[in-house]
Amino acid sequence: MADLLPEGFLGAEPSLDPDVFVAAGARLVGEVRLEAGASIWYNCVLRADLASISVGGNTNLQDGTLVHVETGRPCRIADHVTVGHGAILHACTVESGCLIGMGAIILSGAAIGRGSVIAAGALVRENALVEPFSLMAGVPARLVRKLPEQTLARHLEVALKYAEAGRRHRELALRGQSPAV
Repeated sequence: MADLLPEGFLGAEPSLDPDVFVAAGARLVGEVRLEAGASIWYNCVLRADLASISVGGNTNLQDGTLVHVETGRPCRIADHVTVGHGAILHACTVESGCLIGMGAIILSGAAIGRGSVIAAGALVRENALVEPFSLMAGVPARLVRKLPEQTLARHLEVALKYAEAGRRHRELALRGQSPAV
């Protein structure tokens, strides 16, 4: 599974629920907390050297995602969030049921409201406040439209599918049959 700094970082160590998947090649540094069902996919980096990072239950960070913090500014990713490949989340808050598109960048202090979608490649500015159920796109990200609350069910379905895929990958890895070569 992941490369962990065994001694932690400045006394802080990752805290992982037994029901998580952390893929080979992922790096967790410092005070990183993963809740049940979370999946951290190949080549993700979660670097909590200046503040903490928390990843909620059944949340998935797809391949190549980077999560970092600032001094005194943690990164909080709630339950049932899907973060697409290659996204960057920096000292921000993402509420439950959000979908963050591939290659999206969320800057320090930004807060993404429940059930929102940040489109692929979008740039959410520093300290931006995204209201719940918003579709944001562009550079800088702007409101495209409000989303119906029913979209939350689809976001939860995607998050649960990734949680199950993570469990399958973890079981294979524990049996020495990792799908990665």
